[in-house]
Amino acid sequence: MSASRPRKVAVVGVALADCGRVDDTTPYALHAQAARRALADSGLDRSVVDGLASAGLGTLAPVEVAEYLGLRPTWVDSTAVGGATWEVMAAHAADAIAAGRARAVLLVYGSTARADIRAGRRTSNLSFGARGPAQFEVPYGHSLIAKYAMAARRHMHAYGTTLEQLAEVAVTARANAAVNPEAMFRDPITVDEVLSGPMIADPFTKLHCCIRSDGGCAVLLAAEEYVPDTAKTPVWILGAGEHTSHATMSEWEDFTVSPAAVSGRLAFERAGVRPADIDLAEIYDAFTYMTLVTLEDLGFCAKGEGGAFVEKGRTGLRGELPVNTDGGGLSACHPGMRGLFLLVEAVRQLRGEAGLRQVSGAGGGLPELAVASGTGGWFCSSGTVVLGRG
Repeated sequence: MSASRPRKVAVVGVALADCGRVDDTTPYALHAQAARRALADSGLDRSVVDGLASAGLGTLAPVEVAEYLGLRPTWVDSTAVGGATWEVMAAHAADAIAAGRARAVLLVYGSTARADIRAGRRTSNLSFGARGPAQFEVPYGHSLIAKYAMAARRHMHAYGTTLEQLAEVAVTARANAAVNPEAMFRDPITVDEVLSGPMIADPFTKLHCCIRSDGGCAVLLAAEEYVPDTAKTPVWILGAGEHTSHATMSEWEDFTVSPAAVSGRLAFERAGVRPADIDLAEIYDAFTYMTLVTLEDLGFCAKGEGGAFVEKGRTGLRGELPVNTDGGGLSACHPGMRGLFLLVEAVRQLRGEAGLRQVSGAGGGLPELAVASGTGGWFCSSGTVVLGRG
């Protein structure tokens, strides 16, 4: 490493904890399981890890999780911006490592969201709170899913996007999940089945919405000097961007534009690549519309052309741009803040470890470049990370 440049940063370990239906464990145990597996995947000793990023568990998330894992980090991050959390945390961790403030940072997540509801330990909620700016919206009763539904309807009105095109997103995600043995739902579905399902929030029927699962995962980032000691091919962090656009719907200037329009542009610029160079995309998909509009905002197609872009299997495993190759939140798993799972799947694909769902690069070999883009809240925040194979 030259003293005149920042250190390069690689993802050196990734792993899933048990996912799907996990009734007899705790979120802390899923954190520990994912962390152990990611460390084993990396081949590095845990003593190298001096940074921890965690959110969503406990009153003092990184403190409590670190104690449970037996870590004493000197760098921590507890950024919580919903589904975009993990891409934003990965960007922060990469910056810290590049600047010499950490050697290796563990990003770890675990949730028993499904099991907790089944056991009566938690219930659904109408909103995240009624203080601050939200106080002016909460009395009208529109829930998180209703806000996504409103945005989808606006896109349909402005650009002629159809229900069938939105349904194609769910159908393709399920087709990708069909060859993923770790996916929770693998049986094929059709456009008609998506359209005829029970209505949740117009225009979203049940299959337009993500599943609810348990699960966890972990990602280990390390400085370039540790890469020779790792067990797997490194996947480098090439560029990242983050953006928040609004907290209330009344302050969202355009329902058809997500914050990925900014975070994606920044990530691609910093990585020195174009959307056309990307071999696969992992996109947060709590609802079908999220996939469609994020593809537009990342620059894979023009604004308003997302509906046509997702037709005819173009985002399938053998399509023009494979998207959510594990089945995504619509079919594989969705235990809460799913953004970290996007990074795990992107790394597995770039390493060539995806089994029957493995996609190819432009030349027919392994893919070279991937993008992971997480969205938080109701399109309130976005984090985008560009990754490249070593």
